[in-house]
Amino acid sequence: MKEFALSKKLPILFLLITVALDSIGIGIIMPVMPQLLIELGAAGLSEAATWGGILAASFAVMQFFFGPTVGNLSDRYGRRPVLLISLAAMSVDYLIMGFANALWILVVGRIIGGITAATHSTANAYMADISTPDEKAQNFGLIGAAFGVGFILGPLLGGFLGEFGPRAPFFAAAALAGLNTIFGLFVLSETVTDEIRRPFSWARANPVGAFKHVGKLPGIRRLIVVYFFYSIAFFVYPSVWAYYTQERFGWEPIMTGVSLAVFGLSMALVQGGLIRLVIPRLGEHYTVMAGFAVNVVAFLIYSLAYEGWHIFVLAPLTSLGVIAGPALQGILSRSVGNDQQGELQGILTSISAIAVIISPLMMTNTFSYFTKPGTPFYFPGAPFILSMALVLLSLVIFAGRKRLFTGRV
Repeated sequence: MKEFALSKKLPILFLLITVALDSIGIGIIMPVMPQLLIELGAAGLSEAATWGGILAASFAVMQFFFGPTVGNLSDRYGRRPVLLISLAAMSVDYLIMGFANALWILVVGRIIGGITAATHSTANAYMADISTPDEKAQNFGLIGAAFGVGFILGPLLGGFLGEFGPRAPFFAAAALAGLNTIFGLFVLSETVTDEIRRPFSWARANPVGAFKHVGKLPGIRRLIVVYFFYSIAFFVYPSVWAYYTQERFGWEPIMTGVSLAVFGLSMALVQGGLIRLVIPRLGEHYTVMAGFAVNVVAFLIYSLAYEGWHIFVLAPLTSLGVIAGPALQGILSRSVGNDQQGELQGILTSISAIAVIISPLMMTNTFSYFTKPGTPFYFPGAPFILSMALVLLSLVIFAGRKRLFTGRV
C-alpha cells in the first residue's frame, strides 16, 4: 500500500515542480531582462520594454499555432512524453538565451520555446485526468499554488543571480528544467488509458479546428471569451512589472524580485489553501465573480501607487483575485469529456497565447507612451488601468452565464 501511495504522490510532485518551474523560468529572468536587452542593443528603458513585448509575442505566436497540436497529441499518445519533451526543450531554450549575443538570437530562442511549450497546459490535463469532477477546481488551485511558489523563488533567484550578471539566471533556469526532466523519466506515470485515448486528427489539431469542435458545447464560447479577456488583463504583471517598478520607484533588480516574491507567496497561499474553503461555500460561478471584483480593485490600486511600500502592504489583499482562475478552469474542464481534456487545455493554451501576443505589446507600448520624454500625460500606472477595464468587461460577460447554466457551477 505504501508503494502504491508513493507511486501516485511522486508523479504529482513532479507535476507541481514542473508548473513551479514554469513560473520560476518567468520570474528568474524578469529582474535582469531590461539590463540584458540594453546590453544587447536596446536604447534605453522604453525601447527595452518594447523589445520585451516583441520577445513575449514571438513566444506566444508559436504557442497559439502549436498549443492545440500538442494538446491533441497528449490525448492520443499520453501526457508523459509531451511533458518530458517540453521540459527538455525549455532547458535548451534558456541555454540559447543565456548565450545570446544579439537581440535576434533572443527572438529565435523564444520561437523555439513557444513551439514546444506545453508544460503548463499538459500538467493541467494530467491533473484533470486524476481528479473527480468536484475536485477539479480545487486541484487546479494546487497547480496555481505551485505556480505561485515558483513566482516566489524565481524573482528571488533572479534578483540574486542578477548580481553576477544578466545571463546567470538563464543558465540557472536551464539547469533546473534539465534536472526535472531527469526526475520525470523515473517517476512520471501515464494517465491516458485506452478508455479515454482519442485518435489524432489534424482537423482538430489546429486553433481554428479545435475551437470549432469544442465551441459546439453549450455555453463554452462565452467562457472562452471571458478567459481570453481575463488573460490579457492578468498578463500585465509579467509584461510591465520590472519596467513599472524601476520607473515609478527606482527599484534595482533585487527589489523587483522581492516584490514579485511577496505577491507569489500571497498567491500560493490563496490558491493552495483559501480556495479550498471558498469554492465549497460560494460555488465556482460566484468564486469567479468575486475574484474578478478583487482584481478590479487591485489594478486600480497598483496604477495609483506612489510609494514602494504600498506594493508590499497591499499584496496580500490584491492576491485574492487569483481565486478566479482555478474556478474558471474548473467550470471549463467540467464542460468537456474526459477524452477532450488535452484538447481543451491546448485550446486554452492558444487563447492564452493570443493574450500573450496582445498583452505585452499593448501593455509595454502603453507604458512606453506614458513614460517617454515629451509624453502629454506622465502616468506609469496606465497599463493597470487598461487591465482594470478588461476585467470589468470579463465580469459583465461572465455574469450573463447564469441565464444559460443552473446549479452551483
